Amino acid sequence: MQLRRLERQPQAFGNAGSITPSEIHTIEGIGYEGAILMNELATRLGVTKGAVSQLIVRLESKHLVTRSSYPHDSRATLISLTEKGKEAYQAHEEMHIQFYDQLRSQLSEQEIEIFEKCIGKLNDFLQK
Repeated sequence: MQLRRLERQPQAFGNAGSITPSEIHTIEGIGYEGAILMNELATRLGVTKGAVSQLIVRLESKHLVTRSSYPHDSRATLISLTEKGKEAYQAHEEMHIQFYDQLRSQLSEQEIEIFEKCIGKLNDFLQK
């Protein structure tokens, strides 16, 4: 229940304002390479092209991403982060680093190994 609550809770990332978890993970997917084709982003996130389109509309309205035509195929759409989107991406990355630093400070090396093994098994299970 706690995890579900956290998954729905919008947060502020830098000066980007309130961003939902699905929006920040979309930003993370884009920010990984700086710019990405819409259909590649859908594949990376494991969602439909329609779902990505809806997310991109929301992110555009918040001035976090821009769309442009792909130079090699005018039917394809290239998604890029704006400066505000890049700031949100960086703030999200910093949040992850702080989280793991806090976690490491509270766990022994053996507990970290067990934790990572459990997370790996959980991830494998969820991908089935």
